[in-house]
Amino acid sequence: MKNLLVILCLAACTALTVPNNREQPAAGGLRTGAEQTEKYFPLLKGKRIALLANPTTIIGGRHLVDSLQAAGFDIRKVFGPEHGFRGNASNGAKVKDEVDAATGLKLISLYGAKRKPGADDLADVDIVIFDIQDVGCRFYTYINVLRDIMEGCAEQGKEVLVLDRPNPNGYLVDGPILDMKFKSGIGQFPIPVAHGMTIGEFAQMINGEHWLPNQLQCKLKVIPLTGYNHQMPYTLPVPPSPNLNTQQSILLYPSLCLFEGTIISQGRGTDSSFTLLGAPLLKGKYDFSFTPRSIPGKSESPLHMGEACYGLNLFNYDTEKLRQSGKLNLRWMMELYQAYPDKARFFDMSQSKQMGSIDKLAGVAIFKEQIAAGVAEEAIRASWEPGLSNYKKMRKKYLLYP
Repeated sequence: MKNLLVILCLAACTALTVPNNREQPAAGGLRTGAEQTEKYFPLLKGKRIALLANPTTIIGGRHLVDSLQAAGFDIRKVFGPEHGFRGNASNGAKVKDEVDAATGLKLISLYGAKRKPGADDLADVDIVIFDIQDVGCRFYTYINVLRDIMEGCAEQGKEVLVLDRPNPNGYLVDGPILDMKFKSGIGQFPIPVAHGMTIGEFAQMINGEHWLPNQLQCKLKVIPLTGYNHQMPYTLPVPPSPNLNTQQSILLYPSLCLFEGTIISQGRGTDSSFTLLGAPLLKGKYDFSFTPRSIPGKSESPLHMGEACYGLNLFNYDTEKLRQSGKLNLRWMMELYQAYPDKARFFDMSQSKQMGSIDKLAGVAIFKEQIAAGVAEEAIRASWEPGLSNYKKMRKKYLLYP
């Protein structure tokens, strides 16, 4: 066991790299929670273990489940989030329970028939390890499953161990605070669009702000990152989900996912999702075009499938501009609304299979009205106050990093 601990602790972070337009800078000793086996292997000794895991759950180039099994730990089962344990389910697709062919472990989906583990799921478990890569947005569902895991474990008296990972959009704290009347699967918490926290920090916020029902408190342990701060660029070693398959898409996602509540395609059904914006009716307004197609396991029925979409190519957009501004880019939404000829349909998603309404994505009803009325960006941002400033003050209580 001791020799294996040393090997795992020294594992180099040289896993598959996500195509990107920026090299990761020297991280000054950045280590994820999962890589710090010397800190949590002793906590697992003699315990029956479950994991919430997906393809991002790695130590170097090896999956954490494989590392724990090789070290002789008692792994009972794996819980899977949206996209599944192996990450091969499309966005929004229900995932079924199954047995993993590679490990023989029972896989229990928390994005299918149920959203949290029940008494039967946790009866043979002492501790649940949560280790998946988040991207720092309210509508990215991994923070929802974090809350669900914590709730289920709190109800059954089990502990949760979060192995923290960097937030690639950790610098960004922006957007309107969710009006809880728009609470949905893509918005569960009264937070802005970009929350600026790691998954470990967010777990502490869930407990601290009493976001579990009936004043429940989860027995929680976080293994923090080393060598990390919220401003540092971080290139993800593994795509966090099928349509965030490039570093560019990950960095543009906080601004571009709002378009899922519009008639504008974000490039789903291409190899460059969340780096493109366009629609068929914008022909003549823009020269650039792309044609969405069905891609199994990624986007089976994308918006405007088989139609040429004209609009913006942001694949080479300098995302450092977003970092320097510290803000969501609203100008793309404002520009495309003004360019779209059938404005009555711009926010009409009644015929679409996309994520959800603009109200649920933005978190407030007024956003679409402001865009339609041509309200100045400064005035839109002013309408987010004092909620955004109050959130920033509250967030400070839970930060683990400078």
